Amino acid sequence: MSGVNQIRTAFLDYFAHKGHEKVASSSLVPHNDPTLMFTNAGMVQFKNVFTGVEKRAYARAASAQKCVRAGGKHNDLDNVGYTARHHTFFEMLGNFSFGDYFKEGAIELAWNLITREFGLNVDRLLVTVYHDDDEAYDLWKKIAGFNDSRIIRIATSDNFWSMGDTGPCGPCSEIFYDQGEALKGGPPGSPDEDGDRFLEFWNLVFMQYEQVAPGQRAPLPRPSIDTGMGLERIAALMQGVTSNYDIDLFRALTGAVADYTGAPVDGPQGASHRVIADHLRASSFLVSDGVTPSNEGRGYVLRRIMRRAMRHAQLLGAKEPLMWKLAPTLVAEMGQAYPELVRAQSLIADTLLSEETRFRATLARGLAILDEETAALGQGDKLSGETAFKLYDTYGFPLDLTEDALRPRGIGVDKEIFNAAMERQRADARKAWSGSGETATEALWFAL
Repeated sequence: MSGVNQIRTAFLDYFAHKGHEKVASSSLVPHNDPTLMFTNAGMVQFKNVFTGVEKRAYARAASAQKCVRAGGKHNDLDNVGYTARHHTFFEMLGNFSFGDYFKEGAIELAWNLITREFGLNVDRLLVTVYHDDDEAYDLWKKIAGFNDSRIIRIATSDNFWSMGDTGPCGPCSEIFYDQGEALKGGPPGSPDEDGDRFLEFWNLVFMQYEQVAPGQRAPLPRPSIDTGMGLERIAALMQGVTSNYDIDLFRALTGAVADYTGAPVDGPQGASHRVIADHLRASSFLVSDGVTPSNEGRGYVLRRIMRRAMRHAQLLGAKEPLMWKLAPTLVAEMGQAYPELVRAQSLIADTLLSEETRFRATLARGLAILDEETAALGQGDKLSGETAFKLYDTYGFPLDLTEDALRPRGIGVDKEIFNAAMERQRADARKAWSGSGETATEALWFAL
């Protein structure tokens, strides 16, 4: 049991057996939170349940939630393709208790799943707790038998979660796996904690307070549990690989890219394969949830994701639109878990083909201008912000695509000038707005 689809099913079945309601993933377009561009965590669809606004027929739930982080403060776009575990689209496995079990139940359920059901090596596991959460500290000792060295107290906000300036909040306990000395990095809380050796794969949030004002918290009458486990991360651990892009699901997608382009997955162009595979998932799921490419809002984020992937297809030597050809492979891998992909397969393919056809018409000219403007630049230099804006405004190059194209040469972009040009365009748009009972639409480009 190590395939992505098997792990997802095993997680949901385990919690169903423990009295949890299996709840389908909600849409990537949040319907209950206007502050979010995309659903970015499993708890989003339960937010009103946690706050008491909404009642459900169950007190325990489990879900596999599709998530996108590619806009606003939750943005992983620039790193995708260049690290082992950054994604724009990912799946979050979670179990939730709405005033039912609390810390002991959550820790016991998690420990039994990862050690008995998933078979992770107990000797490689360690956890963090919030620095003053003695209850969680003692429970890990009791349930897992950990000694002091494997329960690390963390005093930063990494181990304290809040829904916002007000509302439910509480300490967290994160579960880590030591992937071995071959990888760089130290344990959580150490100066080199950002390395790859110690992988955080499950976060248990103990909602026990309500933030009523800055610096003022009150105990919740019915403490609750919110957990989130990255499916791609646990799959990598169970499949014995150190990169999410080496799990079976991504190998199927990058293999399809290699079949169409002839470029080997594990060659020097591996980053392009990873970008395409990740962005194919994000693009397809967003389209299946009703988002279409456009020049504003969610549609523009989708367009940026699509065009970044399409630029990397060109880097791999694709002479004609590629992305739409990959849709059947994605549907074959994920369609059983997410039937909306099957229903929208034709729409996904048509949207990808249309967008790539349009973009390829201007891609070559835009890249030629980029080459001309950077011919005299070297590592550490910056492309002028005016040129970056021209590429955006005339040739449809999102800023991050320009940055991505310049990354291999170590050239940056003067974002201050670019942002000033964007602000002038915003101001002109506001002046030209004739009114229709609405306020002017948001800017065509927004800072991440």
